[in-house]
Amino acid sequence: MYSSSTIELSRNALKKNIKFIKSEIGNDVMVSSVIKGNAYGHGIESFAPMAESCGLSHFSVFDAGEAYRARRCLSPQSHVMIMGDVETEALPWAIESGVSFYIFELGRLRAALKVARKIGVVARIHLEIETGLNRTGLESDWIPEAIEIIKEHPDCLQVEGICTHYAGADSSANYKRILDQIESFNGHCELIKGQGVSPKMRHTAASAAALAYPETRMDMVRIGIAQYGLWPSKETAMRFVLRGESEGKARFVDPLKRVLKWKSHVMSVKDVRRGEFIGYGNTYLTSRPQKIAAVPIGYFHGFRRSLSNLGRVLIHGKRAGIVGTVNMNMILVNVTELDNVEIGDEVVIIGKQKNLQITVSSFSDMSNLLNYEALVRLPSGIPRVVVE
Repeated sequence: MYSSSTIELSRNALKKNIKFIKSEIGNDVMVSSVIKGNAYGHGIESFAPMAESCGLSHFSVFDAGEAYRARRCLSPQSHVMIMGDVETEALPWAIESGVSFYIFELGRLRAALKVARKIGVVARIHLEIETGLNRTGLESDWIPEAIEIIKEHPDCLQVEGICTHYAGADSSANYKRILDQIESFNGHCELIKGQGVSPKMRHTAASAAALAYPETRMDMVRIGIAQYGLWPSKETAMRFVLRGESEGKARFVDPLKRVLKWKSHVMSVKDVRRGEFIGYGNTYLTSRPQKIAAVPIGYFHGFRRSLSNLGRVLIHGKRAGIVGTVNMNMILVNVTELDNVEIGDEVVIIGKQKNLQITVSSFSDMSNLLNYEALVRLPSGIPRVVVE
């Protein structure tokens, strides 16, 4: 496949991240690899099999389309769980394929029952409970009817889990709200168990809660951003640093390793005289003779136009600044201070080159985006390549 840029995925980095996460949560807690949003921009078809090779066997997606993609590239032994949308037309495939899915509406529960009865295959469901996020989830007064339907049809409905999602566990500003949610969830679990329904597992924690609130780890954690080598927030990382200091660790060494590296190459180099505008418009004027390199990525590839005259890339192990306006398919880079830049030289947009690094955080900060947002905006058309 020919492409102007490539995204490399490091298997060794993922292994180290999984090892760190398991050291935090314990060996008795299952890790579900969250691969929604095209595996946070890493590419489902490339990342999921790599995660499977690193020992993970449970995968969480948002909708049936992602579940279909995951199911096609994973081994039959791995399980796929849908946390969000399952259209009625997709229910027969999901149930027949053994894909489990959240139940947060009574209508969905009835639809799942109808399909399971028709095709003669048990639907594997997770009861999502509303605990205070007020997004999706079974309300308290819906639960008795849901329990009644489940108990009446054990041959059609199998409760794999009971779950919820926290309203911002990555920030202490939500501390009281998270504690209230934990209390609400535990109360609902007791109620459901008392009604004679015993889910196989309880799961509530994504990356932030799993790292910051030990009581939320339960039977399984749904790890997204942390497995890719990024902290859910600066505050979550600082909590880990402060904990290390309290334990007598003098120097912070980030245990999370970035899985993704995005790189391109120099496609053209030219000398520009003093007093010339560079690129479209008149946003950059040379104040001296300059050497300018063209790199074949642009806002089509996820390199935002807001990085015009602001962004940085790595060439020859040094930072080089973007000059002029970011184009749809091209950026121009000032390489005046670099020696012997030639066509074909590697250009790193995100990742390491020699002793320097452009992190996802620095790239997203320059772009005024969240880590998550910068990653998922990387087009699926950029090839993903697994490296050791």
